[in-house]
Amino acid sequence: LVLWNDPQFVEAARVLAERTLSGAGDDRARLTQLFRRCTARTPDAQQLALLEETLAAFRARYRGAPDEAAALIEVGERPTASDLDAAELAAWTLLASAVLDLDATLTQG
Repeated sequence: LVLWNDPQFVEAARVLAERTLSGAGDDRARLTQLFRRCTARTPDAQQLALLEETLAAFRARYRGAPDEAAALIEVGERPTASDLDAAELAAWTLLASAVLDLDATLTQG
């Protein structure tokens, strides 16, 4: 639960999301980059499809709840990138948090 709720981990996920969104490419390229950055490997087709579905769900959630999106991306001391849409950044932040919490991320050797 610490990896999901501690402000430092939420902030780390947001910064990872910002870094991912600043990269070139479409969602698939960014999802692959995010996954590879955390696990040191490329996601397989099933994993990539799951990441896409999850991102779509998070986008829908935060587009419908802009106050929640704003609250999430304000967690931490590092200033939030002002050039990114709050709902989009919040969606990617939750996705980054989930990838950071994967066993493949935590135990890669």
